[in-house]
Amino acid sequence: MTVDVARLRTRVVDLLAEYGIPSAAIGVLRGGEVTEFAVGVANVETGRLATTDTVYQCGSMTKTWTALAFLQLVDEGRVDLDEPVRTYLPGFRVGDPEVSARVTPRHLLYHDNGIEEAYGDPGEDDDVYERMVAGIADAPQVFPLGWTHGYSAALAYAILARILEVADGRRWDDLMRDRLFDPLGLTDTNSRHEQVDAARAATGHLLRSVAEGPIVTPIDHLPRAFGPGGNITSTVREVLAMARVLLGGGVAGNGTRLLSAAGVREMMTSRVPVPDPYMFGPEWALGLIVCDWHGRTVYAGDGSTIGQNARLRILPDADTAITMLTNGGPRESFYRKVFNEILADLGLGTVPDLPAPDPALRLDPSRYEGVYERPGARFEVSAEDGGLCLTVVVDPMQARFLQKPDRIRYALLPVSETHFLMRPSDPLEDPQTVAIYDFVDGRARYLHTNCRVHPRRS
Repeated sequence: MTVDVARLRTRVVDLLAEYGIPSAAIGVLRGGEVTEFAVGVANVETGRLATTDTVYQCGSMTKTWTALAFLQLVDEGRVDLDEPVRTYLPGFRVGDPEVSARVTPRHLLYHDNGIEEAYGDPGEDDDVYERMVAGIADAPQVFPLGWTHGYSAALAYAILARILEVADGRRWDDLMRDRLFDPLGLTDTNSRHEQVDAARAATGHLLRSVAEGPIVTPIDHLPRAFGPGGNITSTVREVLAMARVLLGGGVAGNGTRLLSAAGVREMMTSRVPVPDPYMFGPEWALGLIVCDWHGRTVYAGDGSTIGQNARLRILPDADTAITMLTNGGPRESFYRKVFNEILADLGLGTVPDLPAPDPALRLDPSRYEGVYERPGARFEVSAEDGGLCLTVVVDPMQARFLQKPDRIRYALLPVSETHFLMRPSDPLEDPQTVAIYDFVDGRARYLHTNCRVHPRRS
């Protein structure tokens, strides 16, 4: 079975208009063959058309690339996933002495290290990851080491990058090119925004209202601190070249072995549970999210920057990978609709829907009420009309730019005693799920949403 490109192109054009997303580039790798197409415009102000050669920001999909490079060094015996970080960075220190001594690369890849992202401003120079490691000497713990999953947007992978730099003797940007991009024959994949051909780069867009339509993002790239966790740019064809390595047991499409079969198995089978299993997947592996699609194990690499988004799904049992790069969103419902169209053509089922609430559940609101927060993020859970509601406190600058209130309230509809559906309050939003869990003395300790964890402060 193959993808009906003409039908799918027409459907995606309609969905882009419905969701206010300027363009999408889509690629399918099936049995070693690639099908790709692009629709829409790379920039709404210039009207430049998107093509399959358009370069998009991959956001946190970058973490899959960095994990792949780290596993190469594990193959070579230069690093060990379960040795303390201090083995490779002797001066490594955070606020908790026990964590300083015990945290390992596996904790960083799992996102269960619990270290707050308090690294200060490390600048944009070549020593950025060295400076980030030095900047967390007093960083507190969000949760105890290994206690739960809590996504690290930048810090965990910056520490991994610094280990790579020390073990390999090259800067992260250089070793990614030498170890991955060049051996794979990739000419359009880069780790620095200034390396991208501006004439081929997609421009990010945000959506404030349907009437206004998408507008160019005011922040066109992430700081260099996000590099190993979020700054790779690529095309759909070259994202699929990386996916082929994972489908091929470590061997690239050009026949180059980049990782041992054992290394690929380690990336995929070494896992920790995710407190909210519904939004992305129930487990986290090494640089990959593990999804359960109606009993089929699917691996994901997702990413977002400020105005661009990337989705990758790898289905090993079907020898298939699907990727989509966009310069608007993110909208999970858009991704689900597009991927379901592709999956239908391939006879591979559907992406699971979010769970429905259980109207029979009667919960004690006092177990969940409180303020859950970290720097830059605050969630207030309170009782209302016999149920629970969640108030999200929005950054004032972001609220002004997006023309939104700085406090947005959502009803929390229980799915179980620890999981809730959060229905959108705005037609530009999608439903989300929230986990409120880990009860001590009858009260929850953590709120987990969008893979991030927030401890209860009051």
